[in-house]
Amino acid sequence: MMTEGNSPAVAGAKRVGFISLGCPKALVDSERILTQLRFEGYEVAASYENADAVIVNTCGFITPAVEESLSAIGEALEATGKVIVTGCLGERPEKIMERHPKVAAITGSEAVDDVMGHVRTLLPIETDAFTGLLPVAAPGTRADAAQPQREDTRHGDVFAPSVKLTPKHYAYVKIAEGCNHTCSFCIIPKLRGLQVSRDAGSVLYEAYRLIAGGTKELMIISQDTSAYGVDVRYRESEFQGEQVRAHLTDLAVKLGEMGAWVRMHYVYPYPHVEKIVELMAQGKILPYLDVPLQHASPKILRSMRRPGAGKQLDTIRRWREICPELVIRSTFIVGFPGETEADFQELLQFLEDARLDRVGAFTYSDVDEADANKLEGAVPQDVKEERLSRFMEVAQRISAERLAEKVGTVMDVIVDEFNDDEDDAPGTKLIGRTKGDAPGIDGQVYLFAGDFAGTVKIGDIVRVRIEDSDEYDLYGEVVETPAWKPNVPQLGHFGKH
Repeated sequence: MMTEGNSPAVAGAKRVGFISLGCPKALVDSERILTQLRFEGYEVAASYENADAVIVNTCGFITPAVEESLSAIGEALEATGKVIVTGCLGERPEKIMERHPKVAAITGSEAVDDVMGHVRTLLPIETDAFTGLLPVAAPGTRADAAQPQREDTRHGDVFAPSVKLTPKHYAYVKIAEGCNHTCSFCIIPKLRGLQVSRDAGSVLYEAYRLIAGGTKELMIISQDTSAYGVDVRYRESEFQGEQVRAHLTDLAVKLGEMGAWVRMHYVYPYPHVEKIVELMAQGKILPYLDVPLQHASPKILRSMRRPGAGKQLDTIRRWREICPELVIRSTFIVGFPGETEADFQELLQFLEDARLDRVGAFTYSDVDEADANKLEGAVPQDVKEERLSRFMEVAQRISAERLAEKVGTVMDVIVDEFNDDEDDAPGTKLIGRTKGDAPGIDGQVYLFAGDFAGTVKIGDIVRVRIEDSDEYDLYGEVVETPAWKPNVPQLGHFGKH
């Protein structure tokens, strides 16, 4: 790690390819590594042909993800011969070495400094005191921080990424790493450790910088967003001259004041989440909660070691009483060991009663070192698949019914991409998302720009009259293009929007 503000310069371009796999939390880790690569003078290669080495940020949670990671490592090795592996699967180096003994180095998750050490060894670049890059501090870096401690670099306020892997108009902001839960099907605490929360000031300064640069939507992520700050006893930190607690409610209040869309992911149903839902009802943050419920049978939830067994429905009803427009997405595991047909029927009934807006599900599979592997009552694979099919039929029907209720309304939509056919005038058709849709996992809105064809840009937030719907998506036409006016001064000129 560089000290005292000195930065290396490129004296013969060294190009590093990058493969990022896994969840949004891993994506943020990738952004941090790419930020440091650029900071130290490396170029990022867009293809294997132009790469001197490749970094693979892996996922190691479930078996299909492990196989995808191992395949990506093999492909990179075959193409370049020089591969550095990082991420969750890197916490299991023996599994990687068994398949790919020729990898150059392996690090665990969030190990930005370790990855960069291996990059410097593998691809050393010369420095030049006269032509070196200008010193650039990572956003949020303390002025007196010559060399951050490892935990600061991994989790704290000194390394908010400035290279983004998302479009300009939205970004993921990770507020904590690791997890304190002991869910029987999960090994995240073994891979990423116990929870370590960032200071609120660090998160808020990162959000402020992103919005100042034109970001209009922030996805707040961690392994357990509701537990943010527990590990640091909700300590206070400075943001714009004020002291702010590292508590989800305090953080949400300050984020909501910035005027961007703020979306909450991985929220466990703790009691204080009602305060967050109140902020949603007040229009401060988006009326959207991503809540990983996993099941509804109290017996199965206890076997999974999940909190709130048997109380989810009451909690959801309270949330909707506070904020009727609340959109809830969740994920479920079908075919967990010991799941009987009665347990599964209880899950289906929960879907009918809760009427969740967005639902994902997958069949249970063993995860290396997970306690659930030892449970009795394994469900046959054909039964798992049959239950998954029945589950998704119910979930799809409810989704279609919920979306049909929106036909005839006017909704805010953020535009993600153009959708023009060859014969269309530019900007005639668009694809976007409502406040109830997160990118990549939820539905979309297919738009006709109408009178605004050619004037709406990617990243604009427009008003849309919803004219039709199906099981997952909405269809409509732009009726207004209001100016976006965040409460954060904008860098440069972004025009009306």
